[in-house]
Amino acid sequence: KKELEGGDTSVDELQEAFTQVKQGAADRVKQVYKTPCPNGDHKAEAMYYFWVKELDCVSCDNTVQLFNDYRVAKGRYESDDKYNVFCPSCEKVVSVDDWQSDGPCPSCGTSFNPSEGTVDRSGYSCRECGQKYGITDAIPEQGDFGLSLYAVEYYCSHCDATGENKSVYKGYKQAEQFDHDLYEEARKSLDENDDIKEYIPSAEIRPGWSTDATQFEGSMSGNGNLPGYGITKWKDMFNKRQLYGLSIILEEIDQIENQRIKEYLLLALSDSLRYNNMMIGYNHSHNKIHDMFKTNSFDNVNKPIEGNVWGAEYGTGSFSKMFDLVVSGVEYANSPSERYVENGETQKIEGFQKKVGGNHSLYQGDLRDLELKENEYDLVLTDPPYYNNVHYAELADYFYVWLQLILKDNYECFNQESTPHNQSIESNPAINKGVEEFQSELAESFKKIKKTLKNDGALVFTYHHSDSESWGELLEALCNVGFEVTATYPITADINKFTDGEAVTFDIIVVARPADERTPTSWNSLRREIYRTARETRRGLEENRDLSRGDIGVMEMGACFHEYSKHHGKVQRDGEIMSAKEVVKEIYGIIQEASDIGVEDVFIDLLDTPTPSFDDVNKLCRGTNATPEDLKETCLYNQDDGFELGTWDNEKRQAYIQERVNGDGGDHLSNLDKLQFLRYRYEKGQAVQNYVEKWDIDDDLRELAGRLADVTGDDTYTRVLGDRDITSY
Repeated sequence: KKELEGGDTSVDELQEAFTQVKQGAADRVKQVYKTPCPNGDHKAEAMYYFWVKELDCVSCDNTVQLFNDYRVAKGRYESDDKYNVFCPSCEKVVSVDDWQSDGPCPSCGTSFNPSEGTVDRSGYSCRECGQKYGITDAIPEQGDFGLSLYAVEYYCSHCDATGENKSVYKGYKQAEQFDHDLYEEARKSLDENDDIKEYIPSAEIRPGWSTDATQFEGSMSGNGNLPGYGITKWKDMFNKRQLYGLSIILEEIDQIENQRIKEYLLLALSDSLRYNNMMIGYNHSHNKIHDMFKTNSFDNVNKPIEGNVWGAEYGTGSFSKMFDLVVSGVEYANSPSERYVENGETQKIEGFQKKVGGNHSLYQGDLRDLELKENEYDLVLTDPPYYNNVHYAELADYFYVWLQLILKDNYECFNQESTPHNQSIESNPAINKGVEEFQSELAESFKKIKKTLKNDGALVFTYHHSDSESWGELLEALCNVGFEVTATYPITADINKFTDGEAVTFDIIVVARPADERTPTSWNSLRREIYRTARETRRGLEENRDLSRGDIGVMEMGACFHEYSKHHGKVQRDGEIMSAKEVVKEIYGIIQEASDIGVEDVFIDLLDTPTPSFDDVNKLCRGTNATPEDLKETCLYNQDDGFELGTWDNEKRQAYIQERVNGDGGDHLSNLDKLQFLRYRYEKGQAVQNYVEKWDIDDDLRELAGRLADVTGDDTYTRVLGDRDITSY
């Protein structure tokens, strides 16, 4: 909604509204984010406060601070070869050469290893008595965990203005009594101000897979256990100072009369919620905070970071910084432009004549329930749910409960206490939905889309999942309602997506159109096409791009979808029709299991290469179970008189096969050996039937014969086996 309204929104009016909010909120919020400058008798801005959770030892009276390790941040500027760490003895922030080795504290002299904290996978341990105990066991027993402020990252405008070095006016320091007192001042101000409490959500967190998976049976990623860490309401994810600052800003936003402008300010506040909570940690190596949803889940951290809610001169994720991004978006919507790279420099073209927005209709609701015209649209662009990968509704509640405070009287969809979990199209034990529900509900949506499309229209969407079952469900739903995948394109995707420990930096753009009449085929025939498609895709990508195996696999998958969807519902194996899920599972295996690709596959690819060379042998063997030596030893190529392939009519290849036939009667002949031997005899007018009967022709041999016939255009390979149509197998 706000994207489409951007072209009709005045940047000046937006800035005026921000100024109004700033006048009412900025000073009130910023005054509780001050800290004594370590370089003089004046105050600096607090960029980030470093907190650590605490639990009592179950055996002695000691309070245990839950440090995974004692890192604060990597050194910067002239100290970029050092590390800032917290000393557990003198409780000062000190600089060391190596945070992973034993050494004396530069302040108190106590020897410690900053990498060895009090927390590991089994729980926490007491530094005094050594007692270990589970964190999620201790929290309910002790009522809650405590919090201790131990460090501050600051920026001092005074030192900056007087010409001090950057390492002086921006750095890390020990938390002082002033910092503790200032937090208490913010807490007291919140407790005594009933007006701003109305701008703090009071909603309970509904049980879901991302919030409390312990209540449901099943196993998949993204599981959460918020109650185990004492979090039962959404406001429990924030400390008192954060709630104080956020509620003041929200109260001032609510005073803006222009609803359209007000919503842009809400957008900035909503985005800042990703960085202003007690569920995020610090990126020690890059000296900045994490985004709460970098893993698309609610992750507990033992060393939470509190950012400056309004924003300091430096820092990430504050309300004022997010507002700057909103302004950039509105400016772009008023004058859209494109960028390109020329001679290594980014160039920007003049703005387009048409603004973002214009004549459009916007609907909110479940696609399956919307009343849309049939045969109306040329194009549908969408982003379908990713099976069980991300539980959007459960995560969205985190933002929803804040936005609802302002929008509940403006939009029907904000009248509810939370987002509609049960309507989500996903596989999720928390809403009793699995594979069948995901497929059927997704198919309902695709069916509705197909009705709205013109006959020559296109459905375009992105999809990404590392699980073959998910791809199968998607393709089954898409093809069952009459779509055919006509093209796939890779695009750079979220860098936080991983599969098997390997970053997958591509999504697939899938283009689908209403299907023409589908043609029947056998699985063996389709399998040959899929092998060829996958290998050609991989070969082209390996030659032209430096991509991970995961990236290439995603793109191979998309290309193979196109081959399958031309025959959906008409692929036979052993007399039965294969489902899309069964085919995708086979495709997934072909792509993922490089060990299945052997000498015969590489040789067929060489046959399909216009002018094969030894360099092609090396490239095609890469990532397979075949080696150039394997092909050379079996005379499938030789370089005696230049590079030659060991085809059926190659003298050296036939000599190799004849020697094996004469020597052991064929017991150690490969299927390729047998077919080339039969092809040679057929060419010479010699009998082949006795060999066919002796070798007990099976489906694997017939499949290879079909592949050779396809790649060479020579159907003699299939005729020598009995002159039968390969599709019958």
